[in-house]
Amino acid sequence: MDTVGGDAAAGTATDTLVGLLLDGRYRIDTLIARGGMATVYAATDTRLDRPVAVKVMRATLAEDPDFVERFAREARAAARLSSPEVVSVHDQGTDAATGTAYLVMEHVPGGTLRDLVRDSGPLSPARALEVLEPVVRALAAAHAAGLVHRDVKPENVLLGDDGRVKVTDFGLARAIATSSLTATTGFLMGTMAYLAPEQVQHGSSDPRTDVYAVGIVLWELLTGRPPFVSESPMTVAYRHVHEDVPPPGTVVEGIPAAVDALVVHATRRDPVARPPDAAALLSELRAVRTRLSAARPEVPGMRRGVTSPTLIVPRQVDRAPVPVEPLPRRRRLRPLLWVLVLSLLAAGALAGGWYLGNGRFAATPPVLGLSEQAATETLRAAGLQVAADPEQRFSEEVAPGLVLAQTPAAGNEVRKGSAVTLVLSRGPDRRTLPNLVGMSTEQATAALAGVGLRVGPVTSQFSPREPGTVLSSDPPAAQQLPPDTQVALVVSKGVEMLGVPGVQGKPRGVAEKAVSEAGFKAAVTEVFSETVPKGVVVEQSPGSGKAARGATVTLRVSKGPELVTIPNLVDRPRKEAEDALTALGLVPEVFGFGRAERVRTSDPPAGTQVRKGAKVALVVF
Repeated sequence: MDTVGGDAAAGTATDTLVGLLLDGRYRIDTLIARGGMATVYAATDTRLDRPVAVKVMRATLAEDPDFVERFAREARAAARLSSPEVVSVHDQGTDAATGTAYLVMEHVPGGTLRDLVRDSGPLSPARALEVLEPVVRALAAAHAAGLVHRDVKPENVLLGDDGRVKVTDFGLARAIATSSLTATTGFLMGTMAYLAPEQVQHGSSDPRTDVYAVGIVLWELLTGRPPFVSESPMTVAYRHVHEDVPPPGTVVEGIPAAVDALVVHATRRDPVARPPDAAALLSELRAVRTRLSAARPEVPGMRRGVTSPTLIVPRQVDRAPVPVEPLPRRRRLRPLLWVLVLSLLAAGALAGGWYLGNGRFAATPPVLGLSEQAATETLRAAGLQVAADPEQRFSEEVAPGLVLAQTPAAGNEVRKGSAVTLVLSRGPDRRTLPNLVGMSTEQATAALAGVGLRVGPVTSQFSPREPGTVLSSDPPAAQQLPPDTQVALVVSKGVEMLGVPGVQGKPRGVAEKAVSEAGFKAAVTEVFSETVPKGVVVEQSPGSGKAARGATVTLRVSKGPELVTIPNLVDRPRKEAEDALTALGLVPEVFGFGRAERVRTSDPPAGTQVRKGAKVALVVF
């Protein structure tokens, strides 16, 4: 059965599609499994009266016209793929009545490779390769036809009850992953454990992408889990891009070196370093299986192909004494003595030759990829020693602590007891990128050179910082980078100077907009003006020339003429009233009768607002 990455479930009548007849032909019988992107049902093709599996896509995907078109195109491509290890695609369509997008496939009763790993745990190397070979054959047929799977994982490998191994969901990953709907995020997260670095970084896929995923699946079959595990899918993706997949033999003992090498070759981070397609991987896998089947247990202390001489001693037989003459008896014994002496000499020569040829020499066993302890034990078992203080070197290919090189090389004949020099891996050489922000370009260049990195492309942008000051780096600080990596810099080219627009005499709103659009901030101050109407700019500062982007342009906006309220001056002494008007900026004019000195009235009267400098008549008598 096909699980589409979801949990299997028994058929149930409560499912809304059970009993439905899609396009008048495919009767939905029971639910097989439900996943985030699709649901799989056991169904019957009523036209041909045969069992089929129907994969129904999620309703939100079916509502995307671009997805439906891609889904149909990928289904047609998969249907042209003819291989006994590929689940056959019979039909695809969209039900007119319900809008359900579906795919009709061969029904394979049984389970999945995920079920096998979950129920049986790690598999033996021989069993893992036996199960995986049909998967690689299916991918080889697909690659030969120009089709890339893009989503190889245990859920997409079906194990039939009749022993067949089949790969399903060709092309579905491409149709779903390119959908514009956010729901596809769940699909990508579900397959993150098997995504190749180039899929994570660039979204690109080719046959080498499938090869990488097969290597991850083989790692999981041998160990019981994927190599990179985390509660955060993005952490898993980061590790695929930045970490090498270690040999499974570092996790599970007893995995042959040839199997380790096969996994490591398939999961190189650089696609160029992997087998170019599944056909090449299939050839390597078969070679490893042949090597494992040809292996035979050896007698401890003996080298393969060497036999030791066997001395056959005749069984003594009791005989009756026969009287013989002394002289004839010596003549009969003399040939026997010579035969015995020659036999002993031959046996000694054979034993001496074996000792000189084999007893004193041994073939250097291969220890590349082993830990220092495992390599030491292997060499000592062969009668050899390990040179003290092994050298350590950086390696992009070999995990830290494992043997990177050995001298003499594996297979060389050396005297027993001699020392073998090991070189241990320090893992990838990584340099910590320092924080360059705030440095000058020259200082940043020196800082990078100090840690073995180089300045890459340098771009500049306007900034309040001094010209030449580093504003940012790509990658950012604290990243771990290979030596000689180029680091791109963005440096300041100083403050951007812009032309100040002239807005004097313009209405306040127009002036503020012009200042803002020119790249400045407007600060408004209201002032009285006898000559400029209210709401119009009286004056600006700066008034012309250039200023830094974002600088403030002060606008003095007219409030109109300043008005003064005439106070109540009635019954106040003349002199006091004159002084009060003068203090307010008004000009008193006095009209008196007789010798009276008190104000009787004013014109304009008290409470009237007049401009500063206006004349106010005072009548006194």
